[in-house]
Amino acid sequence: MDFKLETEKIDALIQLAIQEDIFTGDITTENLIPDNLIVEGTFLAKESGVVAGLPVVEYFFSKLDKKISFPQKAKDGTVVNKGQTIATIKGCAKTLLSGERIALNFLQRLSGIATITAQFAERIKPLKTAIMDTRKTAPGWRYLEKYAVAMGGGVNHRMGLYDQVLIKDNHLDILKVETGFKPVPTSSQGSIIEKAVSALRQKIKKDILVEVETRTLEEVAEALKAGADIILFDNMNIAQLTEAVGVVKLWKPARSQYKPLTEASGNITLDNVHLVARTGVDRISIGAITHSAKALDISLEINLTKNVE
Repeated sequence: MDFKLETEKIDALIQLAIQEDIFTGDITTENLIPDNLIVEGTFLAKESGVVAGLPVVEYFFSKLDKKISFPQKAKDGTVVNKGQTIATIKGCAKTLLSGERIALNFLQRLSGIATITAQFAERIKPLKTAIMDTRKTAPGWRYLEKYAVAMGGGVNHRMGLYDQVLIKDNHLDILKVETGFKPVPTSSQGSIIEKAVSALRQKIKKDILVEVETRTLEEVAEALKAGADIILFDNMNIAQLTEAVGVVKLWKPARSQYKPLTEASGNITLDNVHLVARTGVDRISIGAITHSAKALDISLEINLTKNVE
């Protein structure tokens, strides 16, 4: 859960949500509810899960009204049970009513991601394999969705295309038709993977990791020879994964090299993730923990006890 939320990185998303939902004003609330009515509310878990997004909700309401009080009864990254109070809120009734849906959208979505991530992490215990996210996130939500993964006990993969190299199958397929990267008959001249890694090493900063996606044992061997930092085994079955991991573990790097990390990806579910982890891979990347996460059922209940200031 080593992810310190930086609110300045979600300002644009918060403002977009306000513009999208409230825009020129909540015409129902503004024309029914008195200006000076102060109420209290309770955020309740309607099902058990891992909570994530409470600081986001607090920050969002502060944008609407600085006087809003938001005591949190749980912390991001902790398990909450059905019926448990997650947080309470007190402030202008108009603000609470107008902001309710936006707040719940953030809290339910992020808690859902944290919950499914925690379920995957639980399935592979006591193995030390890392559960990782991918770039399969909702546009504009990536920072928060990766935050939610971390709250669920997962590990963040690269944030975008700018902070780590990942040579994918499509890169290699395209390079094969380029004049300077055509397949060669002898290994002494270098494979496509070796040429791609070499070309990148000459252009990128030394501290940037280079990951190579592989589909066959031959490509795994080429990635090892190329000196990749991470080797991704794409859509391999358990038998193939076991053999691929074995190839990497038996590989003896040159004095100036390190053994690469290994990563599995593709068609990984709660049912098979333990088998994948048992192959010995260092990390498992799972797009479903963000793109297919079910929102955690959370409600905001307005308390009947209220006062007018």
